[in-house]
Parts: sequence; C-alpha cells; structure tokens
Amino acid sequence: MIAVTGANGQLGRLVLKHLSSLTHEPVRALVRSPDKAQDLVSSQISVSRFDYNDPSGLAEGLAGVTRLLLISGSEVGQRVAQHAAVIEAAKSAGVSFITYTSLLNVPNSSLVLAAEHIDTESILSKSGIAHAVLRNGWYLENYAGTVAAALQHGAVVGASGDGRISVAGREDYAEAAARVVSGADLSTRVMELAGDQSISLSELAAEISRQTGRNIPFQNLTEDDYAGVLMGAGLPEAFARAISDADRGAASGELYNASTALRALIRRPTKPVSTFVAESLSSA
Repeated sequence: MIAVTGANGQLGRLVLKHLSSLTHEPVRALVRSPDKAQDLVSSQISVSRFDYNDPSGLAEGLAGVTRLLLISGSEVGQRVAQHAAVIEAAKSAGVSFITYTSLLNVPNSSLVLAAEHIDTESILSKSGIAHAVLRNGWYLENYAGTVAAALQHGAVVGASGDGRISVAGREDYAEAAARVVSGADLSTRVMELAGDQSISLSELAAEISRQTGRNIPFQNLTEDDYAGVLMGAGLPEAFARAISDADRGAASGELYNASTALRALIRRPTKPVSTFVAESLSSA
C-alpha cells in the first residue's frame, strides 16, 4: 500500500490523481480532517486521520503501508519535529520506502525555508529506511499573487534582482512524486527537480506586459522593503519575511538549477511560464 501525507492539500490532491493513473495499488490518503476529504475516497483511495501534531496516532495511520510520500508540512518552524515523528512512526510501522518533498539545492541553500528541509534530510539519512529526496524547485503558482498584484498596481515587485529562478508547475512536481513513490526504483537517492525554464522577475514582468499589452515593469526592492510590501498585503510577518528571504537567495542563484531530472521523470516538458501567465490572467 502507498500512503500520501498532506493528501488534502494542493500538491497532495494532484499526487493522488496521478497515482490513480499510474498504479492499481491501494492508496491511503493521510489527512488531518477526514471529514473534509471524503471526496477523495474511491475504490482505490481510502482516507485516514493523520495529524503531524498527534504523534501517538501516526503509526496506526501507517499500518500496512509499504511506501510513503511525505509531503513536507506547511507549519514553518514546527516541521522538523513533525517530520521526525512521521519518520519514526514509519519505522515502527515497517514502511520500507519514503519519498520526501524537499527544496532545491539543499543542503547548500542559505534560505530560511531550507533549514527544516536540511534537518529532515539528515533524519531520513539516519533512519535506515530507503528513501528518495525530491528537491523541488519554485512553483509557478507561487507567482499567482504576483500576477494579480501586477495587474492592480502596474508593476511586479520583489527583491531577487537579476537572479534566475527555476520554475515548474505544481502539476509537474506532483506527477514526479507520484512516479517516484509508485515506481520500481526503491534505491536511496536525491534528485534536484528544476523546471525546463528559469526566469528573472523582470522577465516575468515582460511576459505579463506582452500578454496584457500594458507596460508592467519590475521594481527591485530591498529584502526588508519587500517584506513590508507583503505584510501590507496581509501576509503574516514570519511568512512575509520567509518569502522576501527567498528572493534574497534567488538574487544570488540559490533558486536556480540546470538539472533535467524533473523532465526525465515526468516524460514531458514542464509547464511554460507563458502558459502559467495566460492561466493567471484568465482567472484574474
């Protein structure tokens, strides 16, 4: 049996969709609130409660599971303890293979967001469980708010300078995760997953300009000023500072990687930036 943590999230739901087409093996969708995920249930997929913050119930949720996709948690600052509890529960339950969604260029990344991934990868390495680490690049969907704000305010803002950012769609990363956790290769390995395209934010602004017929420039701010803009837009301070810190890292190339492993895994090109912008504009 395959199990997927965070299965009711945006990435998790896409993973389940791909697993349904890739394998006939039973799949357990592990979610915090099963009553909110009943639409996931099918003849192949069952739903079980699995709360990162309730370690006592984790092993039960993994009973009978042989392969686990551990989608990194969303509670920044709490994820190392949460992931460690899941990995320990996996050992107790006899899980033989774990796939983990990490971050591009760990462990050489200085990003605030990278620290918990670095620690989780270390815990996995010491667990004795065979595992695949998927170091995901930046999601194109991370810029949905950027596109919306550009339409409203007439500019793309950020703090990444001329830094290039390797981007792909959430669907691309979801398919890759599904293929790895359900695949024949159960060896321990690390994969840097970068999109076919890399962009700077000035190029993103140029693409928005091209598709809208407007002149939308990129305004490069300091890290602190960008955090202030994000907080002014309603983001919590900790999250805003993590995003501005990511731009700081991107300016020095920390969100860029030339790897073609993602394309090889999904056996097709990753989502083009132009397609993402078109989709964002159509839903704006």
